[in-house]
Amino acid sequence: MKLYGFGPTRTLRAMWGLKELGVPFDYVHVDLLGGGAQTPEFLKLNPAGKLPVLVDGAHVLPESAAIILYLAEKFPEKRLLPDDVGERAQAYRWIMFAMTELEQPLWRIAKHSFLYPEEKRLPQDIALARGEFRRMAAVLEAHMEGRAFIVGDRMGAADCVTAYLMDWANEQDLLDGFPRLSGYLERMYARPTAPPRIAEAFAAVQPAA
Repeated sequence: MKLYGFGPTRTLRAMWGLKELGVPFDYVHVDLLGGGAQTPEFLKLNPAGKLPVLVDGAHVLPESAAIILYLAEKFPEKRLLPDDVGERAQAYRWIMFAMTELEQPLWRIAKHSFLYPEEKRLPQDIALARGEFRRMAAVLEAHMEGRAFIVGDRMGAADCVTAYLMDWANEQDLLDGFPRLSGYLERMYARPTAPPRIAEAFAAVQPAA
């Protein structure tokens, strides 16, 4: 298996799934800042020009959440997805919630903070996105009462997807007032299988002074 990725991107989420499963893989660094994801060779893997991409034999799979679900299905004995169909549906529900309700406002903040050219950045959009994130984070905060993991009593696919977002939100000071989510973030990254934190991964790809 090969994981094509770059530093602090959603690559960390896919890496978490692989490490949680204990699956051997080769990591292929793609120089995102230097245009490495826009080369003809890489665009054959993912025409969207985004990371991560998992290559498993003939299977080529972009999209980090899809990678997590693929791995969970490929290695069912590791139980990243629950055996019970009802609990598995809950895992799907919270993965979709994370991707649509939590990740999207964080992505909007990133685009209007530094990804878009300066003349296209909208400060008011950042404020709106921060409010949207906090409203949806309150839903997850309530769900986490009495829970160590998002679904069931063990680390699962929903955690691989969501814990990375909690670190991203923490980087934006968006977890203030959410003690359960803050505690969840610390527990998840205390696991020996956790990937680097976003700040650490970002520092690792910065050019030397």
